[in-house]
Amino acid sequence: MNPIVFAIVVVVVLGLAGGVILVLASKFMAVYEDPRIAQITECLAGANCGGCGYAGCADYAKAIVENGAPTFKCAPGGDKAADAINTIMGNATDDRPSLRATVICAGGENCGKRFDYQGIQTCAAAASIAGGPSACAYGCLGLGDCTRACKFDAIHVINGVAVVDRKKCTGCTACTVVCPRHVIQMKPIAPQPAVKCSNKDKGALVNKTCKVGCIACGLCVRNCPNQAIFLKDNVAVIDYTKCNGCGTCVSKCPKKAIQWVEGVPRSIDAPVPEHEVLKTRV
Repeated sequence: MNPIVFAIVVVVVLGLAGGVILVLASKFMAVYEDPRIAQITECLAGANCGGCGYAGCADYAKAIVENGAPTFKCAPGGDKAADAINTIMGNATDDRPSLRATVICAGGENCGKRFDYQGIQTCAAAASIAGGPSACAYGCLGLGDCTRACKFDAIHVINGVAVVDRKKCTGCTACTVVCPRHVIQMKPIAPQPAVKCSNKDKGALVNKTCKVGCIACGLCVRNCPNQAIFLKDNVAVIDYTKCNGCGTCVSKCPKKAIQWVEGVPRSIDAPVPEHEVLKTRV
């Protein structure tokens, strides 16, 4: 046989044999993946922000299918993504919370300084130097770690304190993770009062360090008609399971440490006028 023809035949036979082996291997050694994982991944925002608590969108989709993870954890995707996922999974519509970031501090320029900080301009670095330059050991440092962490341009430092734009905030929680003082918390989207202070010092010391800090005077506690406020570690705390948004605490606070979040309602039952939403800083 002609050597060239023989070589061609050998190559063809080897190719066919290899093809058969690959087909058999793909059939008997294949790792099955539920097609719903890919479908759910397509429904997610694709930001890979980690706000859901998983490494990325694909991992979250896998957790939903294989481990029954909640379907509403994709904050950037919102209700649209959750509804699509529920459809794929054959679930009934779930009762999911809508949360947005809230900065539990109104200090900034209202708060004194212990020293002039000239180091690396990050909150994490500043906090590591003698507890930070702020006279308040609990408040926002105002150097913007949260701003840099936010992929949605929803939080900026204004007058020395972080301010959330709730129209842009998706609730991904990235800002809460990087804040070294842990003054950013997730709260429901609704007109409601919030204690904008995290200072646990006694009132006399708070008065010396911050113009708008909670001094634990107890006026809000004594005047709340629903017993929805209590003092813990020298700071007022609101129990939102009891709070009906009457606003008594906001009007009674002498330091203005309790402020409205998401606008000011006209009454408990009346809707919030559009022009008042985000009227106050959050």
